[in-house]
Amino acid sequence: MSSREPISAPLDATDARLLLELVANPRATGVELAARLGLSRNTVQARLARWEAGGVLASFERRVDPRALGYPLAAFVAVVVDQHRLDSVVAELAEIPEVTEVCGMTGPTDLTVRVVATDAEDLYRLSGSILKIPGVERTNMGLVMRSLVGPRVTPLLERLAMVNGAVARPAPDADGF
Repeated sequence: MSSREPISAPLDATDARLLLELVANPRATGVELAARLGLSRNTVQARLARWEAGGVLASFERRVDPRALGYPLAAFVAVVVDQHRLDSVVAELAEIPEVTEVCGMTGPTDLTVRVVATDAEDLYRLSGSILKIPGVERTNMGLVMRSLVGPRVTPLLERLAMVNGAVARPAPDADGF
């Protein structure tokens, strides 16, 4: 997730219900979403347009597991950077295809970089590539043994959608799920 301007208005419970439905049924049309939630089509379309413009909907890209692409290894690289070169380091990291995420951090390191690799040798090569970037002072890598909780927003949406102590869950799709 990249830095964006703040979202202009906070999301309400209806927004959360609509987003939950969209997470559960990403291919649903505006008409289908409106019918499932008891909203008008115009309301749904207006909210979707507002979210796209405001950065709420960060991407319509489907999440692909890197393992399916031949990258079974994942690691987090803690990077200490010369502060005068932070922007150029981030720009160079963004050019490395195996870099899937870069986060600015507080604490003893400046960046945490998520990378994927085909094998240990590829991970070693990737580590060397990161160390060669001008402005990178040192790195420390941790190999992901198993992802226990993946990226998610559903629990946050469920919390926001709570009405009278009960979660307003999305309606089942056409198959009853």
